[in-house]
Amino acid sequence: MIPMAFSAEVTEAMKNGTPLVALESTIITHGMPYPQNVETARLVEAAVRDNGAVPATIAIIKGTLHVGLDSDQLDDLGQAKDVKKLSRADIAACLATGGTGATTVAATMICAEAAGIDVFATGGIGGVHRGAEDTFDISADLQELAQTAVTVVAAGAKAILDLPKTFEVLETLGVPVIGLGQDELPAFWSRSSGIPTPIRLDTADEIAAAHQMRGLLGLPGGQLVCNPIPEDAEITAEEILPHIEAALADADAQGIKAKEVTPFLLQRMYEITEGRSLTANIALVLNNARLAAKIAVALDKLSRKSE
Repeated sequence: MIPMAFSAEVTEAMKNGTPLVALESTIITHGMPYPQNVETARLVEAAVRDNGAVPATIAIIKGTLHVGLDSDQLDDLGQAKDVKKLSRADIAACLATGGTGATTVAATMICAEAAGIDVFATGGIGGVHRGAEDTFDISADLQELAQTAVTVVAAGAKAILDLPKTFEVLETLGVPVIGLGQDELPAFWSRSSGIPTPIRLDTADEIAAAHQMRGLLGLPGGQLVCNPIPEDAEITAEEILPHIEAALADADAQGIKAKEVTPFLLQRMYEITEGRSLTANIALVLNNARLAAKIAVALDKLSRKSE
């Protein structure tokens, strides 16, 4: 059996049939410094609760898959050093060897499905990195969306990526890419990417119905829900793109590779924008948590009707 532990809050939710929303832990360990990381994690959890669901922050701690973290665990994880960044390739080894690691989008999807959680809120998914035609640097998140039946709510793919190639790969893999309430996909810090929305849905109820229908059809994989950042927190594409180019040039000059690329670029964006990118990031994660909770509640209602 998978070594798995549920927090008291998650255990109570499962007992009472309260809908759950999975949350990743790399945003805590690799996204921002302490104590802002823990403060943000608590705000995100509160946003889920305020919208009718229970948060289940996922992490591997000393060889156990934790579904939901209590206050002390959250604080300890926020201050821990040398925490592994786990994806599909290394999560099993971390569990088997008693390690501690934070879950990326792909790993969180795997853990959410194992725990019976259908909806997951994150900031932005990984994807095809710029220059991937030479490096073949493509996030495992894309393959995970094609095979793990979890609806993922994000502000699109991270804007530091090659967005057209990322969405082309998702189309090839048969992943539904849903734009919430607009005809153009968002681009993480920006509300518009210039890429047409493949599937537009306008409500949490519609998204939940689509999730349920995929299950009825026996289709593998999940859904990507692209939720635009709130207007008052947006950094427009015209403003952010030159900063992204500068950060990419820095990464190339310093020989940053593989799993280190995204954390490096996000940190450089923070420095270049004098903190605005992080403020926007927090706003979009909170926005995604609110939507994910509404989807989880809508999905729970649909499930009860079909019983």
